[in-house]
Amino acid sequence: MTTRVIIVDDQAMVRAGFAALLAAQSDIDVVGEAPDGVQGVELSRRTRPDVVLMDVRMPEMDGLEAARRLLTPPPGVTHRPRVLMLTTFDVDDYVYEALRAGASGFLLKDAPPADLIAAVRVVASGDALLAPSVTRRLIADFARQRPAARVKPALRLKALTERETEVLTLVARGRSNTEIAQTLVLAEQTVKTHVSRVLTKLDLRDRAQAVVFAYESGLVTPGE
Repeated sequence: MTTRVIIVDDQAMVRAGFAALLAAQSDIDVVGEAPDGVQGVELSRRTRPDVVLMDVRMPEMDGLEAARRLLTPPPGVTHRPRVLMLTTFDVDDYVYEALRAGASGFLLKDAPPADLIAAVRVVASGDALLAPSVTRRLIADFARQRPAARVKPALRLKALTERETEVLTLVARGRSNTEIAQTLVLAEQTVKTHVSRVLTKLDLRDRAQAVVFAYESGLVTPGE
């Protein structure tokens, strides 16, 4: 299957470079570009991409607000693309809030070309881009700054079984399904089932939101 992508960034050179790189891949189709969040949201509604590459800081409407509008669409709008945030900063409050809103991860603009291509494929497949240690550090840092937000999420943890809680803890620590399976001595397919149930019970979109939830609920303590 071909992954449809749009690029939303206020720098024309960045858009052109990313578009050329991605369009050269046989399984990726760049269906549009936009210079700001307002036009990015409109373009996404019109072209219905699978993945939106979204710059964090832009004029008119920043990437955070644009991501919120795409991931929490108004009544009557059914399309919700995966959103991959682009930033020049490895720790950025906007990025954390975007993850809370449902973005599937973030990527530094100066990442190697192979990382950009891999990131689009990972996000399109439904996974979150959480492998880089900087992403986990970002979430931990900002979760530490928001202890007051933990009461409500903590109550939602009661919906999980003991095994599901163990799986969520390991997801929050950045473990892959393979690593979780090895740690808990389970089949990898069983781990996938547990992860799916955790997301469903907690009404979370993907692993990125699951990591944020685990920190904000107090299940995982920053620095552990």
